[in-house]
Amino acid sequence: MRVLHVANKQLRRYGKTHGNWVEKLAFGLIKNNHYLLTFSERDVAAFEAPWGLRDLGWRKANQRLLEMVEATEPDLVILGHCDKISDDTVREIRRMRPHALLAHVNCDPLFVPSNFNNLKARAAIVDAVFITTGKRDLTPFDGLGARIYHMPNPVDPAMEPLDNSARTDLDIDLLFCSNATKFSTRGVTVQHLKDGLGDSINFKTPGSFGDPPVWGRDYDRTLARTRMALNLNRQEGDYWYTSDRMAQLAGNGILQFTHASQGFQDLLPPESMVYFNDNDDLLAKVREFHHDDARRQAWASRCREFFHAEMNATLYARYIVEATMAQPFSHDYVWARDVRPDGSLK
Repeated sequence: MRVLHVANKQLRRYGKTHGNWVEKLAFGLIKNNHYLLTFSERDVAAFEAPWGLRDLGWRKANQRLLEMVEATEPDLVILGHCDKISDDTVREIRRMRPHALLAHVNCDPLFVPSNFNNLKARAAIVDAVFITTGKRDLTPFDGLGARIYHMPNPVDPAMEPLDNSARTDLDIDLLFCSNATKFSTRGVTVQHLKDGLGDSINFKTPGSFGDPPVWGRDYDRTLARTRMALNLNRQEGDYWYTSDRMAQLAGNGILQFTHASQGFQDLLPPESMVYFNDNDDLLAKVREFHHDDARRQAWASRCREFFHAEMNATLYARYIVEATMAQPFSHDYVWARDVRPDGSLK
């Protein structure tokens, strides 16, 4: 199948970023023997704009995308986070390629109003929508036109090659990387831990409390030194929602702590991820695992094995293609055991 993937490839960062779900989807499509074409709309807008001013290039980027569709004749168009590609452009793609399938893949949270509105708009004009929030919380998008599916954040062995669960020579005891504060009070949680733990452990917080963020290879090198980490969302409570931080930590064998309200107990095997209910509970559990390194290793190893076996980029990409085509699933996808190929709940 010829697949055109429209997403932000971050070409102009020149490697100062970390492998993310956009690349993992691309890798997975290729591993499933699809012919992959990519269109990075933000980069094209900057390349085509006068003086490289991206905001002056959106109209041209939309035009270039239509030119690429005409030139390549894709069978499937996957729209990622490309909100500057207008709905009119998507409709024109539909007119140009009436037999092609259109999917929207979205990894952002529903509590961000602009993302929620963008999802509703896309759901009215594509065949399938994939969201990193659990199916039971996706009812606001029912009846808009598209079939609605949950998708996980996957791992890829090329991007998560570490196994820190097998190591005891790691100097960072606890890690939390973030520089996003909008729609969030998670800084209160991190401060609570800092106050409670003091100097008893080596707790690193790049991107917070005046510490510079880490990107690219610096981020990789930081993960390579880490035993345990916090998987804190900007807001907690959306079923099965998390950022791609969860996959980055799990895939590298780093024990992580995540809020119990996300419901990952229903998806992941027992004794693989540490769930907490409030700040005091989190503090107690961090101390507990810090003093029992063998237990830390066992839980992190179990989580890593599960992600690489059942939530990898190859299965992730296959699922997106099969669900978009409403085909019978060729694998028992752990995140879709309660879903039929047409997106309805069993």
